[in-house]
Amino acid sequence: MTARDTGEPHRTATPLELFFDLCFVVAVAQVARELHEYLATGRSFTAVTSFLTVFFAVWWAWMGFTWFSSAYDPGDVLFRLATLATITGALVLAAGVRLAFENHDFVVVVVGYSVMRLAMISLWLRAMFAGAAPRSVALRFAGGLAGVQGLWCVWLLLPELWQRWTFLALALLDLAVPLVAERGHRTSWHPHHIAERYGLFTMIVLGESVMSATSAVRRAVDAAYAGDDLYLLAGGALLTVFAMWWMYFATPAGEFLESSRQAFLWGYGHFLIFGAAAAVGAGLALNIDSLTDEAELAPLTAAASVTLPVAVYLVAVWALHLRPNRPDGWGVYLFPGGAVLVLAATFVPMPMPVLAVGLISAALVTVGVVRERDAERRSGGALA
Repeated sequence: MTARDTGEPHRTATPLELFFDLCFVVAVAQVARELHEYLATGRSFTAVTSFLTVFFAVWWAWMGFTWFSSAYDPGDVLFRLATLATITGALVLAAGVRLAFENHDFVVVVVGYSVMRLAMISLWLRAMFAGAAPRSVALRFAGGLAGVQGLWCVWLLLPELWQRWTFLALALLDLAVPLVAERGHRTSWHPHHIAERYGLFTMIVLGESVMSATSAVRRAVDAAYAGDDLYLLAGGALLTVFAMWWMYFATPAGEFLESSRQAFLWGYGHFLIFGAAAAVGAGLALNIDSLTDEAELAPLTAAASVTLPVAVYLVAVWALHLRPNRPDGWGVYLFPGGAVLVLAATFVPMPMPVLAVGLISAALVTVGVVRERDAERRSGGALA
């Protein structure tokens, strides 16, 4: 195991990394499915809090492995075995999602999380002994992961009320491990490889949202519901996901991931993008179920289950992708206002078509801003 070259040309995701992402999306799909079911039965508080809790575990385990593999992946047998162990932990976690939602029982989730953590600790120790990572950095990572994981195991013994109050503190400790470990020394992650890995995971999660909406449409068709409003809703849902994909991939992220500070803000901020993309799938399915009377929900609640995560997604993409690429461009400042209009669509009788038209317009604005930026860069290069 050696440190990878941060400027390595043509660095792309490996088949193992793609397999890793696909397996992790199984856990994401489970969390989104439970969110849908709990919202459909009116248990909104349990749905949202449980979704955020379990999704944090999935996202953070994915993050840790992704950044490590970008810096130190040797592609050998030992690394592949550690990767497969991490995938196993993710699948164990996915098996415990329903218990976490139904009974606030996080034992299986923490067991799966522990398996993933043990694999990461072994990788950091291997990087230290191989001389790939500085000894101080690897020890801080391995020690921090082990210490926080021990606290998560103790957290299981607390009463449910105490678990709710202490979850945020433990999550912040988990998030602080890389900040402390890399203080004064950046690991050799590859900017364009990291950007590609995040883009692939975003794309897969958006695909899972399409699958959720498609399944809901199929249930409606099987139940012989064939009203025009169903097809209008399905079309709006599809265009919404198309526009979300378009906006994310309109600008390359690898160009501005130059420092650890930028990378941390960008990487941590993707919790909002991944979480919102997963929640949109649950919301789309919920709106179709509400239309066909499979879920007894107020129209406002059903609409908010889509418009709220879409607004979060819009603001997050604006902050993480558009602002860093072109901080002085007037067009990018339309996006916070666009998020407000998305939320306003909650109060429209049929919000999905309106939302789809608005997001397609936002995607076109994105393309215009990017083309203007690229034209200025080309003209600046020609003058130079």
